[in-house]
Amino acid sequence: MRPPQSVTRSGSYRSFTIAIISVAVLLSFLTPKARADAAALTNWPASLRFGQVPIGQTETQLVSLTNNGQNSVSISSIGSSSSEFSVPLMGMPIVLSSGQSIDISVVFAPTTTAWMAGKISFTMGSSNTTLNLPVTGTGVTAQPVTASPASLSFGSVGVGTTATTQVVLTNSQARNLTLSGLQTLGGAFSVSGPSFPLVLGNGQSVTLGVTFAPQSVGMTFGSTFVMGPGVNINFTGTGTNTAAGQLTVNPSSLNFGNVTVQTTGVVSTTLSASGNNVTVSSATSSSSLFALQGISFPLTIPAGQSITVNVAFTPQSSGAASGTLSFSSNATDSNATGSMAGTGVMPYVDLSWNTVEDAAGYNVYRCVSASCTYSKVNSSLDSGAAFTDNGVAPGQTYSYVATSVNSAGQESDYSSAVEVAVP
Repeated sequence: MRPPQSVTRSGSYRSFTIAIISVAVLLSFLTPKARADAAALTNWPASLRFGQVPIGQTETQLVSLTNNGQNSVSISSIGSSSSEFSVPLMGMPIVLSSGQSIDISVVFAPTTTAWMAGKISFTMGSSNTTLNLPVTGTGVTAQPVTASPASLSFGSVGVGTTATTQVVLTNSQARNLTLSGLQTLGGAFSVSGPSFPLVLGNGQSVTLGVTFAPQSVGMTFGSTFVMGPGVNINFTGTGTNTAAGQLTVNPSSLNFGNVTVQTTGVVSTTLSASGNNVTVSSATSSSSLFALQGISFPLTIPAGQSITVNVAFTPQSSGAASGTLSFSSNATDSNATGSMAGTGVMPYVDLSWNTVEDAAGYNVYRCVSASCTYSKVNSSLDSGAAFTDNGVAPGQTYSYVATSVNSAGQESDYSSAVEVAVP
């Protein structure tokens, strides 16, 4: 056996120095209490979108904060990242027990014409964790579309029943505006109306129907955002666990008879509640010639009681007019109605005088004031001692004189003047 051979390898060697670098990483952990606070407090809606608000005016929306955790949560402070958005002063801290909610108002008060964004911060207790609510809004010089009413309060409505009222949107701009759609928040509220997109010319209006159908007992809120002009309409209502009452309109048919053009005739009707209290949220007239007087909504009528409301008819021209008055409420019949009818008549002046011996007839002259030139108003000689002038206008004051005419056609001097003010 051969002994092992020695092996010689030649070459160059490189020397490597390995440096182990220690990197210190600082990990920051929320305490269990902080994590619980952050997870427990939730807000609805997730963000607030205000409409186009004129500078110098404000819009207020609600946000609901709910403690969904098992322990109480303490809100120690509320802040805003922008002075345009604010929360009215509240006593601090706000402590919410498990399952408890609170509704908080957020106000948008623009000071410049621009789109603005910010956040409302709710800081919780000693953990110093924060829940942020995004908010946006636009300041404008004038609101392009006005909503009447600007917000709706339905009052108390029984769970399982509904109440419906209306909102009228009017284009207040000189140019056409396109309403591209609606975005409604709040499961208890629904909005009906025309198909979108919709173009409104200057002064044109469109009516939306808003229905409140409470799903549980307690106060709730919602809104609808009109896309295009950026108008936000807020809703509030309270669900109750009582059965709905009944609302009766008596008489259900109102007849105003003859009413002089540009004057007002008033008749009364009675609203009665039975079975339970009834909250009337609004009233709508199908004709601008008929309107309620001296009443504001919402109003509550206790069960078994009645209120009297006055309805006015103000004709603008002669002829028959009619309309329907609808009362939206939380009653079984959520839209109690009554009919209205009246006739506009032009004003007139009745004149009479003492007869003159041997007179074959009389002429009547009129002018707008005592110093004017008189003009004859009867087309032919009046054989009687009375005359009705149907050619007068509302708001004018007239002066009248009469003359007698004998069988030979000779006419007397003017009688003494009589001045009549037409309402």
